[in-house]
Amino acid sequence: MKAAIIVYPGTNCENDTQYAFNLLGQDVVMLWHKEEKLPKDIDLVVLPGGFSYGDYLRCAAIAKFAPIMKDVIDFAGNGGLVLGICNGFQILLELKLLPGAMIKNKNVHFISKYQHLKVTDNNNRFLKHFKTGDILNVPIAHGEGNYFIDEAGLKELKKNNQILLTYCDENGNEDNPNGSMESIAGICNKNRNIFGLMPHPERAMEKILGSDDGVKMLRGFIG
Repeated sequence: MKAAIIVYPGTNCENDTQYAFNLLGQDVVMLWHKEEKLPKDIDLVVLPGGFSYGDYLRCAAIAKFAPIMKDVIDFAGNGGLVLGICNGFQILLELKLLPGAMIKNKNVHFISKYQHLKVTDNNNRFLKHFKTGDILNVPIAHGEGNYFIDEAGLKELKKNNQILLTYCDENGNEDNPNGSMESIAGICNKNRNIFGLMPHPERAMEKILGSDDGVKMLRGFIG
């Protein structure tokens, strides 16, 4: 598998993401946001975490206009795999490749810590190596991770099993760090080829650093 990581001014997790996929034995290419075409041999596009364009206006509001995004949209529309992590998730929401929006954390503070997550649906490439109900421990680091969607949209997410991860405590009970609707931490599109989550699996690759739950998450894209 070969992954393309899109880099913006303000991106700060591209090297972590590259390290994570290299650790799994995968090839990675970094693409500056001003490029206009993805390489022909790409299997996965990753929009990494950070603060694209300094999060001016609102998170990802400027990043969605980057030249490379037209080809990313075409790639996704043709069934290509796309993963948005943290700021990358926000970009996918701004592009309307995923439904909903992000607003400031309920406590208006930036949150950076390990957070337990519950797998609510594993019928997808991203989480196929887990069982529904599995509890993961993955870092979060965001100031605007409060996921919001209207009632009709939420109903649609549930109907299509698009809610993949929810925030919880170590026992699986609800533990919502940011006020996100229904404690949603990650979702996918209806076709199950576009994935967005606020937690950082690329920071959970080695037990010595606190958790290696990210290994099984990212390995799902490989096979």
